[in-house]
Amino acid sequence: MASMEENFPRGGIQKKPTEGKTSNPKVERDNLFDVHHEEQSQKRKRSRSDQGKQKKFKADRTAAAKDSIVNIEPLSIEAVCEGMLFLGCIKEVSDYELVVSLPNGLSGFVPVTQISDAYSTLLSKQVAQGELLEDLNSLSDMYSPGTLVRCVVTSVEKSADGRRSIKLSIDPKKVNKGLNASALASGMLLSGFVSSVEDHGYLIDIGVRGTHAFLPRQKAQNYIKAVKRGSDLKIGQNLHCVIVEVKNEGRVVRLSIDRSEVAASLATERQNWTLSNLLPGLVVKARVQKVAPLGIKVSFLSSFTGVVDFMHMDPEKSMNYSPDQVMKACILSIHPTSKVVRLTLRQAFLHPGGSPNQLSNDRMGAVVEESTVKVFYKQFGAIFELDDGTLGFARLKHLSKNRKSFKPGAFKTGCKHKCRIIDYSLMDEMCIVSLKYQVIEARFLRYQDIHTGDVVQGKVFALKPIGMQVKVTDGIKGLVPSLHLADVILKQPEKKYNIGDEIKCRVLECNPEGKKLILTLKKSLVQSKLPILSNYEDAKPGLITHGFVVCAREFGCIVKFYNDVKGLVPKNELSSEPISCPDKVFNEGQVVKVMVLKCEPQQERLLLSFRLLSKPAQEDKKEGTPKKKQEVKYQIGEMVDVKVLKKKDNGLEVSVLEDEGNVMAWIPTVHLSDFVVNCKLLWHCLQEGDVLPRVMCLSDKGERITLSRKSAVISAVQEEQVVRSFSEIQPGMLLTGYVRNVMPFGVFVEFPFGVTGLAPKVSMSDKFVTDTKDHFVVGQTVIAKVMSIDEEKQRVLLNLKVSECSSGDSAAESFALLNQYFKEMKEIRNLLKRRGGSSTAQGLWELVPGKELQLVVQDVKEDGSALFSGSCVTGLTVTATRYHLGDKNIVPGEKIKALVLHVDALTSKVYVSLREELLKQRPKQRFTENSQHSAIVQLVAEEFAIVSLLETGQLAAVPIASHFNDTFRFDSEKLKVGQTISATLKVVKVNDNGVLLAVQGPAKKNVFVRVRKESETPLEEMLAAVTHSLSLGDIVTGTVKSVKPTHVTVAIDDKLTGSIHASRILDEVPIGSFPTYTLKAGQKVTARVIGGREVNTHRYLPITHPHFTRSIPELSIRPSEIEGEVTAMINPKEDSALKKLGLYDVGQTVTCFVKKYNVLKNWLEVEVTPDIRGRIPHLLLSLNTKVLKHPEKSFKNGQAISATVTGTDVTETNLCLSLTGIQLLEQGTIAIGMVTKVTPHMGLTIALPGGKTGRVNIFHLNDTYTENPLGDFKVGKIVRCYILSNKKSRIQLSLRQSRLNPKSNSKVEDVEITSIKDLKKGQLVRGYVKSITSSGVFFGLSASLLGRILFQNVSPYFVQNHSLYEKYLPEGKLLTAKVLGVTGKHIELSLLPDDTGMPSVLPESLGLPRYDAEEEKREADDREKREELKMKTKRRRGNSESEQEVKPKKKKICPADENDSGIEVYYREEEEEDDQEEEAAKKKSKIKKPGEAPRLQVSMGFTWDEDMNAMDMPVLNQKEESSESEEEEDPQSKQKKQTKKEKELEKQKKEKELCKLEAALMDPGRQPQSADDFDRLVLSSPNSSILWLQYMAFHLQATEIEKARAVAERALKTICFREEQEKLNVWVALLNLENMYGTEETLMKVFERAVQYNEPLKVFQHLCDIYANSEKYKQAEELYHTMLKRFRQEKSVWLKYASFLLKQGQTEATHRLLERALKALPTKEHVDVISRFAQLEFRFGDPEHAKALFESTLSSYPKRTDIWSIYMDIMIKQGSQKEVRDIFERVIHLSLAPKKMKFFFKRYLDYEKKFGTSESVLAVKRAALEYVETKSSFADT
Repeated sequence: MASMEENFPRGGIQKKPTEGKTSNPKVERDNLFDVHHEEQSQKRKRSRSDQGKQKKFKADRTAAAKDSIVNIEPLSIEAVCEGMLFLGCIKEVSDYELVVSLPNGLSGFVPVTQISDAYSTLLSKQVAQGELLEDLNSLSDMYSPGTLVRCVVTSVEKSADGRRSIKLSIDPKKVNKGLNASALASGMLLSGFVSSVEDHGYLIDIGVRGTHAFLPRQKAQNYIKAVKRGSDLKIGQNLHCVIVEVKNEGRVVRLSIDRSEVAASLATERQNWTLSNLLPGLVVKARVQKVAPLGIKVSFLSSFTGVVDFMHMDPEKSMNYSPDQVMKACILSIHPTSKVVRLTLRQAFLHPGGSPNQLSNDRMGAVVEESTVKVFYKQFGAIFELDDGTLGFARLKHLSKNRKSFKPGAFKTGCKHKCRIIDYSLMDEMCIVSLKYQVIEARFLRYQDIHTGDVVQGKVFALKPIGMQVKVTDGIKGLVPSLHLADVILKQPEKKYNIGDEIKCRVLECNPEGKKLILTLKKSLVQSKLPILSNYEDAKPGLITHGFVVCAREFGCIVKFYNDVKGLVPKNELSSEPISCPDKVFNEGQVVKVMVLKCEPQQERLLLSFRLLSKPAQEDKKEGTPKKKQEVKYQIGEMVDVKVLKKKDNGLEVSVLEDEGNVMAWIPTVHLSDFVVNCKLLWHCLQEGDVLPRVMCLSDKGERITLSRKSAVISAVQEEQVVRSFSEIQPGMLLTGYVRNVMPFGVFVEFPFGVTGLAPKVSMSDKFVTDTKDHFVVGQTVIAKVMSIDEEKQRVLLNLKVSECSSGDSAAESFALLNQYFKEMKEIRNLLKRRGGSSTAQGLWELVPGKELQLVVQDVKEDGSALFSGSCVTGLTVTATRYHLGDKNIVPGEKIKALVLHVDALTSKVYVSLREELLKQRPKQRFTENSQHSAIVQLVAEEFAIVSLLETGQLAAVPIASHFNDTFRFDSEKLKVGQTISATLKVVKVNDNGVLLAVQGPAKKNVFVRVRKESETPLEEMLAAVTHSLSLGDIVTGTVKSVKPTHVTVAIDDKLTGSIHASRILDEVPIGSFPTYTLKAGQKVTARVIGGREVNTHRYLPITHPHFTRSIPELSIRPSEIEGEVTAMINPKEDSALKKLGLYDVGQTVTCFVKKYNVLKNWLEVEVTPDIRGRIPHLLLSLNTKVLKHPEKSFKNGQAISATVTGTDVTETNLCLSLTGIQLLEQGTIAIGMVTKVTPHMGLTIALPGGKTGRVNIFHLNDTYTENPLGDFKVGKIVRCYILSNKKSRIQLSLRQSRLNPKSNSKVEDVEITSIKDLKKGQLVRGYVKSITSSGVFFGLSASLLGRILFQNVSPYFVQNHSLYEKYLPEGKLLTAKVLGVTGKHIELSLLPDDTGMPSVLPESLGLPRYDAEEEKREADDREKREELKMKTKRRRGNSESEQEVKPKKKKICPADENDSGIEVYYREEEEEDDQEEEAAKKKSKIKKPGEAPRLQVSMGFTWDEDMNAMDMPVLNQKEESSESEEEEDPQSKQKKQTKKEKELEKQKKEKELCKLEAALMDPGRQPQSADDFDRLVLSSPNSSILWLQYMAFHLQATEIEKARAVAERALKTICFREEQEKLNVWVALLNLENMYGTEETLMKVFERAVQYNEPLKVFQHLCDIYANSEKYKQAEELYHTMLKRFRQEKSVWLKYASFLLKQGQTEATHRLLERALKALPTKEHVDVISRFAQLEFRFGDPEHAKALFESTLSSYPKRTDIWSIYMDIMIKQGSQKEVRDIFERVIHLSLAPKKMKFFFKRYLDYEKKFGTSESVLAVKRAALEYVETKSSFADT
């Protein structure tokens, strides 16, 4: 009461003291809240006194601050002193220091020793031990650029050149020096460091003596997840911590680093900050005191003042600040002596724990053409506005070249300058720019601008033993290692180089992160013009470049290039001559020119050669490079324009125009056109320098690119009517190609992309083929149909019959051919017209069919034909046949008129006719398309015939062929001159060629098709078997007839043919060469007979064989065999293959020749000698997985390869070989394998070399587990495997990168867990769900370890139905679990979000009830009762139970003892059985053995928000003790041996068990185990709904839905009718059950019944909640609509629906609902409803709208104090202080009853005491006094 009196004195007698108080100078500011009800004069008075006060305050503070008001300058380095506190932002992290960006463009560095005490201790320990410590993390592991840190200046050092550097510390002992334990308060934001990691959290060093700070694990989870730096905090890691609780006067504090809590933290007066302990980084509420020209002066924390400079204004607001404005600010720095506090208003710093905005990489180094001066400071520099509207600043030294040239006049506001961004200040979020000319023009600004291979200029600035240091620019320094000072190694480099020398060097390596730049001064490298090799991907075979030798040993040389790319030059590639000691020939550091042979970028393996191409260097340069370009540049099918360079007999050499003529290509003559005639004509017409447009790349095999102009082939490629590889071919396809070769037995056709097929003689034509050459010519375009394919031999059989290949519309096809022909003729004509040239050529092209000529007869021949001449046809041969002379008798010299029929440009012949019907002038007639006419054949050319129409005599062209493949006609079929045919016109206007176009009419031509008899076989290309008289050792000479990959056929004489095997050509076969291709067809050879081959079977015959003389002789041209003695290659007596193969030993190396890759059998077939074959299985072909993917590409037929013999095959006819040596599959080795089987959730079965198979467990697939670990593996995939073990012929493999590539240091996210010892309590582990049983969830942690997760540790929700677990935890699901405990061989895990930091495995949306807090309370009560009971029973039983431990309380719901046998297998260290699936099944059956006590955790399955309290009871398990001994011996033998003592013991044991049973049954809180137990319980308490609900839950857990329903019905009948709430509970449970497990229909039936038996409104509301919780929003919405109709007078219904809508985010609908509610409800309820709606809006909707509702209500009902109170409460929670004070000010000026006013004044005062300052408290008291005075004065009057 006294305090009340003091605060609110009664009556009006105490006027004077009040006045005294008002003028009290202590009050800094009364009018804190800008209340507008006060008079103007008061305001003025106060502001004056306020100013006086400020001045006084400043004078006390520091004189230095005086001029800062006039002009607040940014901080300069001169003003920085030791002990100054800063908020900084980490800019760079290196191994030994952190570079920190400070405000106003300053930067400092934190040495590794100034991080924290704990970290320094670890460092010293590591240095002392000399080995790496596990828990010592590098700085880069703990700190990342962009993190804000609090730091303190430890020293400012000045270097020789006058530069100052700021040395900082972030050690909390130094930063928080001003704090002591008693000053700590909750809500304070401090910086701290992890000093140790404990089980439940972390000890944090906050640098305050005598205080222990602890951070619980759950408060760190959300931070750890967000930062993504591992699953734990690291020792030495810097954290922003908020104090949550202070105990024992600050000796113990609890912290949180939860991001949201940190971000929301605010320094307040309550935390009692003082000037001595104020820290940077605190966010405060600041009030503007004065706005200076370039900054603001602010006050904060009620009594402190600070400054904000121009750079730290909020850029959004620029300078729009007004005095007394309140806003958030963040403290940037605190000066230790002058105590000047600098603050920032930039948004990025107003939420602690955030990070400032970064500059995009491409902006760094950018030149800004026009930047505008915003502000200029004399001592600091200038601030500019850049082109993109952002700000940048330049210090004084960067504004001009030097001090003298600096003109301040050029930096007035608005002046424009050109500048360059040279850096970015994170703490100012501004670019740092320079106006210096040399900086703007500089080539390099940062290490990032320098690229490997750049030639740079630099200055020598130090010579060290390791090399020479070079300064490239101010900020970039590089090192020239001593090896690179010159082409040779310098003994005394100081004689050649002096400090200050300008040098030109080349960048060998540049690492911007580590600021490492390695340069070379080797002249040969600096001046090299060859390509730079700086990564393995660029090392394409054939590339020639410079490198330097780093090591020469007996195995060869290692050569290094740029960026640490290294390669090996093996011994045989060092020189064309053999070199025995490479180390004597090559020196370290020597610059060499090398050629890349082979590169594997993944393995970083590079094979090089010093043996460059045999061409001289210049030629190599000219021709080698274009070739490289063209390989890369042109894809098959690409269209290019080319220029003719040279004409050769069989084609044209051209260059591609797009590539400036660098790329050479070749167009074979036959590829110039689809028509053979046009090919010859084009070749004839084209000249060097002519351009051919739109030519297609056909292939890039061989020396050069081959092009084609065949339009049919081009359109086929463009329309994708092509096959790209053999595997794409399907029988029945129609493909466009061209004839590759014409053989007597058929035609070879090639298609684009290099696929070739054979059309045998039978399939070549519909007509009988006598000679294949009559039908097709090489290069001719054809359309082929695929008949069959032979996968094994990769052969395609084709059909070229027109009947098979045509579309059926022969008229259209033949017309298309004719049209294309004339189109090409037109192109040729245009080409020649453009070129101009000889008059003859011009004349030739002006002559077109149908033109009339005046000619002179020159000669009449004997056959009746005539020759003519004339002025218009000079140089041409003009001729007319006898038929075309008509009836005229002509004599030489006679002048006549003739009509041109056809011009043959190739032979320069013109065919004319003198026939009257053609020359007669007739009126031109209009024709219609597709009209039919009779026509007379006048002339037959190769592709077409010229006919004249009978009616008009007009000339038309008719195609001869109906299809590309229609090439052969019998004489009877050929068109003859004078013959009348029917023609259908297709083009009715005369074209450029002077003729109409038509096709031969409907009269069908006879197509003769002869069917071949089955007995006839097509002629195969066989070597003829000729009797000969050759014998072993004979020398023969012959001519090479054909060259096959593994043998060459030789014609010895006209009839006899022999064969030379690839192994019999050279004595020394270079690996990789193709011996047979050293011989060319037609070459003469001298050979020796070494054996013979049988004609039919190709078996080798002994010389003594009776048929030897009828064999094909096997020859050899090996020099050693021709000269030396010949022994029979095949011993006459031993013809068995076995003995021949027996000559080879396992492990022996042999040279063999590739025959082919067998795709079906997956092996490479090779020939070792003419009579010995071998096979190399797929997996032994290479260790490179790329080669194994496409083995057919890597091994060319006929290639010589070196292989190791591994044995013979099963049939013992072939050698088994390997290209990778003999692979011993030992533990620890790496092998190549192929996936043969993928077993879901288990792993892979892999075929290994040598026919072995291995297994890869799912945990060994990757270092990081994934959701679908087997998704990347398909059967047939080739993988590299690490052999983990090879025992009892069972091989276990691993595909983890950390095993395959241990040096790669790749991140191992999921470490291998090999044994139970690898697990620690509290550790987070990832694994896969194995199975779900009644005992819990089984969780695989590794190949041999399983852990168990009890159901209560799976999720924080109550689950009755275990099928839910199966749905959300399917087998194989990847999860993170926490190890709760490891006992013996049992691993207990948890998936709870609190433990793992991951979301719950069961989503919240399921609407499952949580384990509740109330529940825990009741449990605790129960536990106490139980404890008492336990003690009693314990006393009763004495010591008989000493062996039996009481179950630990921690495991609330664990149904069994730690050591019981409730579950047998969840630990498996032994090897898995062959079939892992079987084992899983066994495991499941083992778990469910009926003998062991069932493990149903009834209590924890399913609840309806009702408490379950019987959850903590020990469970009966009679077989617990005896199970162990039973396993040891079988019961019978035990009975026999029992002695008296044993019997006694057994009796005691039984007694003990009975005691235990009784005790458990007596326990009132015993957990029911069966339906009987529940029946007993419900009999004793029939009206307890909770028991009935547990009974239902028991059934639901076993998914007995019907039984659960029956229990509910029983409950409803049994519970007394007076117990309405209990009954309602059961009805709600039943509704819940039907909603989850029933149908909509059953739910509605129960609902209708419930409405009848209970209060309908309650039932409706419960069902709405059920719908909403199970996310059935549509049904909920419908139900609400029904309720609004039925209970429209019920306020609660409207409010419930409003809350539902707002939770759905439907604010608009809520506003409409309010209007409806007001119409429906009586007027007296309105105010209340509006207020309740507004409260809901505040909680779930739009606070602004809610405020508006309150305001409007209060303006209508200003005296409703209850509404004012609600509004205040809400605003105190939600609103800003200004808004709250506004409300209070309005309330205390209302005219209400004094009692109510007193209540409001009291609330206002309480608020100010809690949140305000002493001044604001005084202001409230003063207002109260004024109120009392005014009241009393009224009373007086």
